[in-house]
Amino acid sequence: MSAHDPSQVRQHAERLAEAGIDVVRVAYPDLLGTDRARDVLLDHLPTACAHGLAFCRAVYHTTPRGDVVPVTGGLAAGLPDLLVRPDLSTLTALPWEPGVASCLGDVTDARTGEPVPESPRDLLRTVLARCAEHGLNPVAGPELEYFLCASDPGAPGGWRRYSTAAGIVYTAGLRADPDNHLLRTLRSLRALDIGVTTGNHEFDGAQFEINLGHSGALDAADRAFRLKSAVKELARAEGRLATFMAKPFNDAGGSGFHLHLSCTDGAGGNVFDDPSGRYGLSATAVHAVAGLLAHAPALAALLNPTVNSYKRFGPDTLAPWLIDWGLDNRSAMVRVPPERGTGTRLELRLGDASANPYLLVAAASAAALLGVMDAEEPPAPLQGYGYDSARASLLPATLPAALDALEADSALTALLGKEFVSAYLTYKRDETGRFQRHVTDWEFAEYADHL
Repeated sequence: MSAHDPSQVRQHAERLAEAGIDVVRVAYPDLLGTDRARDVLLDHLPTACAHGLAFCRAVYHTTPRGDVVPVTGGLAAGLPDLLVRPDLSTLTALPWEPGVASCLGDVTDARTGEPVPESPRDLLRTVLARCAEHGLNPVAGPELEYFLCASDPGAPGGWRRYSTAAGIVYTAGLRADPDNHLLRTLRSLRALDIGVTTGNHEFDGAQFEINLGHSGALDAADRAFRLKSAVKELARAEGRLATFMAKPFNDAGGSGFHLHLSCTDGAGGNVFDDPSGRYGLSATAVHAVAGLLAHAPALAALLNPTVNSYKRFGPDTLAPWLIDWGLDNRSAMVRVPPERGTGTRLELRLGDASANPYLLVAAASAAALLGVMDAEEPPAPLQGYGYDSARASLLPATLPAALDALEADSALTALLGKEFVSAYLTYKRDETGRFQRHVTDWEFAEYADHL
């Protein structure tokens, strides 16, 4: 069924009107994974579906501060249009905005009608199509952490942590969350119908984790994208800031984006499971582990995508900074949880919460596929507590180093697409250049009075 078939669009519009909805918010992810959107009055929905909503393609090349990076296809091309058509199969009412429903949008080049290389959702589709050619259908379960902040004009950046309670790890209720933020958020997310399962207070004060059920990789990325957008919007409604920044505070740990990854075959069976295989894993699963390890330096550029990301790494942080894997070992970059049978999966712990869900799932699936295609073998799994650089190679320690690793990984860049990789590298290298020229508060405090 085409969501753009006039009769189907009319049925959707009638259903929305009966539910008291008169606005549809059409959203799509930019390179950072932030939502770009337009509100469409319900009576204009048929036109939006038929002709698309015009956006400047340079929205993909725009920094968080509003500058446009000279990526191919943007400034030099005269800032051309792209078109976004509502994907009505993703329609859902927004519980916190009466009369408003939201849906994702499909992005195409206004001139050619083809997907644009910078579109994260289409990149994931391309990678999944390659996986399907090899009989693999990735299934993903995202876990995301974030910090909740309260306004404080006297704090750096104008925000402080909502709670500084220490030692309240993996719990729920008022002891860790005195205003019941998590409980309200979970109920709103349940009504959004994006597959939220559980939530809890995390390791540091004002840090929370919300888990999503597993599903096909594209659907999982869609739901993770909507989760991040919704959590931030719900916090704004309370006059607060929810940040998925990798490490927002010097005196606290970072926030992760852990991905549980498995694959099914055409019949829906879990191809990572094999009771007679090594560790109860199939050869396919072991090769997938090897692929994730082999391409880990390049993966870091996409899974740890900001200058700030690399301040999350380090010994005893429970954030991986070595390239290793282990059986039910949380100090490893790739952990194999103890479940077998239909629950057999890998947990990739490399990503941080700032990662674009589509790029994270696409890159992880691509690296796993490359391992399977090449029948790569991993080293022996990590024994005991990790973080020993004598036992495993280090991941890139900075974003520039990770970007260089991505550019040098010809197999991964070929699978992701050279146009996308070129655009991403140009965009991110502009970010690192701007940071390197910026004078930080740390520098002033360190040097001004002494030099």
